[in-house]
Amino acid sequence: MEPAPTPQAPTRLRTTPSWLLSQTAAQAHRLVADGLGALGVRGYHYRLLAALAEIGPASQADLGRSCGIDRSDVVAALNDLAERGLVERSPDPADRRRNVVTLTGAGRRDLRRMEEALDRAQEALLAPLSDSDRDQLLRLLSTLLSHHAAH
Repeated sequence: MEPAPTPQAPTRLRTTPSWLLSQTAAQAHRLVADGLGALGVRGYHYRLLAALAEIGPASQADLGRSCGIDRSDVVAALNDLAERGLVERSPDPADRRRNVVTLTGAGRRDLRRMEEALDRAQEALLAPLSDSDRDQLLRLLSTLLSHHAAH
């Protein structure tokens, strides 16, 4: 992770949107990692549980694609979640070579705890902004991401 911006950073950097975004992203990553780390989990755990809560049971491959997680990382994270009793794997009735992953009740409870930690991280990240500034920032970031994801 890159160091936090310092007052000594050259003006040319401090006025460049890409630099400001990368520095802010580094701070956001630290806040989220610290919040989830306090619960003994990582971002991959949250992403997988959130996807299962939203889309329901899914194959490991589909989960990886929907969460943007590499296949080997999906397997490792799901192994950890399964050991904790947060997800269950079962053979896919349509294709016995695939596993279907399902969120458990314990997984739903832990997901709520993770979401509370993420809410605290988001609040810390956006603390200096008013509600209207937060809304505008989210709108602008969404516009940038949508534009660049389409190209």
